[in-house]
Amino acid sequence: MTSVHPRHDVRVFWKECRTLALSGYDVFLVVADGKGDEAKEGVKIVDVGRHQGGRLSRMTKTTKKVFVRAVALDADLYHLHDPELLPVAVKLKKAGKKVIFDSHEDFPADIMSKPYLSPIARVAVSKLFYIYEKIACKKLDYIISATPAIREKFLRIKCPSLDINNYPMLDELEALLPWNEDRSSVCYIGAMTAVRGVPELVDAMGHTQSGVRLALVGNFTDKGTKERCEQSAGWSNVDDHGFVGRDEVRNIMSRSIAGVVTFLPAPNHVDAQPNKMFEYMSAGIPVIGSHFPLWRSIIEGNQCGVCVDPANPREIANSIDYLSTHQAEAKMMGERGRAAVLEKYNWSSEGKKLVTLYETVLGV
Repeated sequence: MTSVHPRHDVRVFWKECRTLALSGYDVFLVVADGKGDEAKEGVKIVDVGRHQGGRLSRMTKTTKKVFVRAVALDADLYHLHDPELLPVAVKLKKAGKKVIFDSHEDFPADIMSKPYLSPIARVAVSKLFYIYEKIACKKLDYIISATPAIREKFLRIKCPSLDINNYPMLDELEALLPWNEDRSSVCYIGAMTAVRGVPELVDAMGHTQSGVRLALVGNFTDKGTKERCEQSAGWSNVDDHGFVGRDEVRNIMSRSIAGVVTFLPAPNHVDAQPNKMFEYMSAGIPVIGSHFPLWRSIIEGNQCGVCVDPANPREIANSIDYLSTHQAEAKMMGERGRAAVLEKYNWSSEGKKLVTLYETVLGV
């Protein structure tokens, strides 16, 4: 059940729903996008209609519609994906149903970086939601956590929790790109926002000495972020591609000495596992990533890249120059990253954990 995510969301639909359907479950996905009912990949998609109005309307009227439609299905197990559906989860438990909440993020921490709230409001809302989340989740059968850190948070408050990591599916992984010696760029692929460290990355290009260029792939979504980047001395070393298709993304990565994912240390970034990191690894290019402990354990633990202070443009520039002038080492890093993804950072093992959890909760 989701009142927020698109019907073909990668984690919700392609990974979890499809895995369960392939395992023999009769799977219904309740969504709210106004695109109508649909059957796809063995999953029956049930649409309650697109919400009208703002965020508050969605959190009240739409969640009620999702609840009513879900109850009518009379399922053996209900699996919810949005924090605004926690009141629905509690109602379902009161009705005697088995209920799982899938916590994609540390939502109290995420609230602390919401730009539409004032600093004081962020603290107040975050604390209130933490209290409510704790009370509600203790009533549920299980909490699925998208990262080990989120799992540990729930275990500390005595909620049964299992991490099912958002690793890429083997069939969505990039094929290993051939390595040539004339790679002359680094790439950043994804949404262009300030909190993702894009301005600092552009600033870093003003400090590089190796002649490497930065390929930006994606759209600027923050107000003022593009203007800030364009005023940087590093902008003259940037190729702004905008949003491009998958084939062009591959072409850009094939010319790149490394893929960059230097998110700033926002509360919800430090323990996240960005899919883009694994996409770089699967394509066989090194990763230049933020020096968060979890990220360091993946990148440096598998010797597939370099970790830097994401707020330090000179440190980012030094890592870019190093990989550019040590291409044989960069190639080996890329190969180790690819091997690590094929061996352990993929959805295959996580999907098995999901099916086992369902069997545990349902007692089958």
